[in-house]
Amino acid sequence: MARIGSEIAHDLTYERNYDYNREQLRILQARAERIRQGGGPAALERLRARGKLPARERIARLIDPGTEFLEIGLFAAYGMYGEYGGCPAAGVIVGIGIVSGRECIIVANDASVKAGAWFPMTAKKNLRAQELALENRVPIIYLVDSAGVFLPLQDEVFPDRDHFGRQFRNNAVLSALGVPQIAAIMGPCVAGGAYLPIMSDEAIIVEGTGSLFLAGPALVEAAIGEKADIEELGGARMHASISGVVDHRVRNDEEAIALIRSLVSKFSPLKGRKPIFDRAEPRPPAYDPEEILGILPADRTKPYDTYQLLARILDDSELDEYKAEYGKTIICGYGRIDGWAVGIVANQRAIVRSGRGELQIGGVIYSDSADKAARFIMNCNQRGIPLVFFQDVTGFMVGTRAEQGGIIKDGAKMVNAVANSVVPKITVIVGNSFGAGNYAMCGRAYDPRLILAYPTARIGVMGGAQASRTLLTIRLENLKREGKTLSPEEQRALLQEIEQRYEEQLSPYYAAARMWVDELISPLETRKYISRMLACAAHNDAIRHWSVGVLQT
Repeated sequence: MARIGSEIAHDLTYERNYDYNREQLRILQARAERIRQGGGPAALERLRARGKLPARERIARLIDPGTEFLEIGLFAAYGMYGEYGGCPAAGVIVGIGIVSGRECIIVANDASVKAGAWFPMTAKKNLRAQELALENRVPIIYLVDSAGVFLPLQDEVFPDRDHFGRQFRNNAVLSALGVPQIAAIMGPCVAGGAYLPIMSDEAIIVEGTGSLFLAGPALVEAAIGEKADIEELGGARMHASISGVVDHRVRNDEEAIALIRSLVSKFSPLKGRKPIFDRAEPRPPAYDPEEILGILPADRTKPYDTYQLLARILDDSELDEYKAEYGKTIICGYGRIDGWAVGIVANQRAIVRSGRGELQIGGVIYSDSADKAARFIMNCNQRGIPLVFFQDVTGFMVGTRAEQGGIIKDGAKMVNAVANSVVPKITVIVGNSFGAGNYAMCGRAYDPRLILAYPTARIGVMGGAQASRTLLTIRLENLKREGKTLSPEEQRALLQEIEQRYEEQLSPYYAAARMWVDELISPLETRKYISRMLACAAHNDAIRHWSVGVLQT
């Protein structure tokens, strides 16, 4: 394999970029730490006073010592639901952990946040966790502690296809596929939510804190006039000895966690990883990954050499490049990340020259690069090689020359190849992710197994400057039809207002809040997230037949 990248000078530009990106990581870490506090220290202490471990402590005890819990959706609901006091992490903690030596999806309600109530984003995050288990056939563990649907927003949680009820459908589908599901009832489990643990393969309930019923004491009395306390209606002892609804009754959280670990340790090896994807001995990049912070420009309009970025992510900085002299605004090639064989599809952000000597703008997809990427993606599918996309794309080339050259046809071919891929796809949004470029480079709509973003990411239908001026033009035309005009000063003020609002929507935090991306990460975490997801993907050997259908060539 050929080594890519080179030593880079730590000059003034590098230092400026490094300082900017290090500050962005400081902001990311500070915001993440605030979210991890859940409902705050006082709420966490109230849980402990009732004999309950906070959700993050439960997870820390559940996973194997010395291993790391890789969180998914930490920034879900970030900046949302302010009128209700916010909902940190959407009130539920989701991620991939190693339990008794096995990769597992872990879902833990955070009872310090609105008693673990389900907000709309809570439902979306829970469904994403189940989707990860479904796609990868990875065991899923639920640590249930929730007061049920957040009633002021019930219309956004309850009735639709991808709302609250979908999780029970997913319980049933996971079970039919043979994906292990274990649930521990560690707090209230009310109404429709009571089905989640009982539709799992095995249910554990904690005495004194766990309860399970379709209707609580107050609702039962209102509905049928019967007075009953929590224990006789849905307590641990009743469900373990009378209803037979649960499978195990334990004394406390610690005992529940120990039992889960014991149950997982006895799963058949056939429920674990399979030799589907090639993996060699992992090797670190030849160049320091910390230098990524000096490579990525503080000014997102500035070009940079994507080979230098990849050289600090790939094992030994090696890449077998595909069609290196053709379609240069997309880099394609075979490499390894933490030992896993992968196909790389990355936007080249440097300005390049085509084989005919024409300048091509970095970050733009031209006909030749779309054609190359489509062919490469098809090759990886033929050979069973997972794909990793590195997005920093402003879109497809426009103009008469591009249109006459068939840019729509070539772009459609690339989108078709991405859409019909059967190998696992992982997407990392490095910088810009605009318009149809987001689609062609495997955005959320194209089912990546995992989609990550750096703090430098910006996601939208187009760049801020272009969008803001377009929106201003539309607004002025509307005012003109109403017989109104704005002075130049008023137009500038309106443009500034539009720009500010649009830039907020381009933010990676805005995207992460709505789970358009699974997690915001430091560039230095790229390798471990990709590696862990590929380890999960290796559980599922039921890969469908590869076919792209009709292509315009």
